[in-house]
Amino acid sequence: MHAAPTRYQLAEIGSLLADPSRAAILLALVDGRARPAGELARMAGIAPSTASAHLGRLVEGGLLQVLDQGRHRYFRVANDQVVQVLEALPLLRAPQQCLPKSTAGTRPLAFARTCYRHLAGRLGVAFYEALRRQAWIELGEQSVRLTATGTEALQTAGLLPHGAGQALAGRGCLDWTERRFHLGGSLGVAITEHLLRRDWLRRHDGSRALLLTPPGRSELRRLGIVLDD
Repeated sequence: MHAAPTRYQLAEIGSLLADPSRAAILLALVDGRARPAGELARMAGIAPSTASAHLGRLVEGGLLQVLDQGRHRYFRVANDQVVQVLEALPLLRAPQQCLPKSTAGTRPLAFARTCYRHLAGRLGVAFYEALRRQAWIELGEQSVRLTATGTEALQTAGLLPHGAGQALAGRGCLDWTERRFHLGGSLGVAITEHLLRRDWLRRHDGSRALLLTPPGRSELRRLGIVLDD
C-alpha cells in the first residue's frame, strides 16, 4: 500500500496542474506518445519559450521525462501512475451522467487502450461486464479472481496460460471515459498480453490506443463480448 502524500507534496502536484498551459501539455501526452517541445507548444497554443519553461517545471516535478534522440529531445509522461492520476481527476467533479465529449483525438483511446498495461475503454468495460455476467469471475473484498468455469473458458480461448488462471488476482479499475469498471491487476495484464499476442488487438500508431482486429472481434463475440459500433 502506498503512503498518503504529505500536504506539501499534494500542494506541489496541484501547482503543476493548475496552469492551463501545463494542463494542455499533459493532456497532449496522456496517450503515451513522446512529442518534441515545438509540437507541444503548438498544441497548447503558447510560444516555444513559454513551453520550454513549462516543460522544465513538469520534468523537475516528476510528471514528464525527457528522451534524447540524437540532436532532438522528446517529452513524454513519466510513468503509468501519472497517466492514472490524470485520467482519474475528472472523476472527482463530473456528474455520473456527464461523460467526456469524444473528439477525433480521443476516440481511439475511448474505444480501447492500455491502462497500467491492462485493457481499458469501451472494450475493456464490455470485457469485464461479460466476465461478470457469465459468472467467470468472483468479486472479493480486495481482489477479483476467476472462477473454475472462467479459467477454463479463457484458457480454452488462448487468453491465459494453463495453470495460472485462478492464481492471478485482478481488481476493478474505474474507467475514466466510461465511468464504469474494467479489469485491472495482474489478471487484467495477463489477459491483455494474450489478446495482443494472439493479434486480437493491435497497438495503434505508437500510442496507448488499441485496435480490435476482425479475428479478434469474431473471437470475442464467441466469448459473449459484443460491441455495437
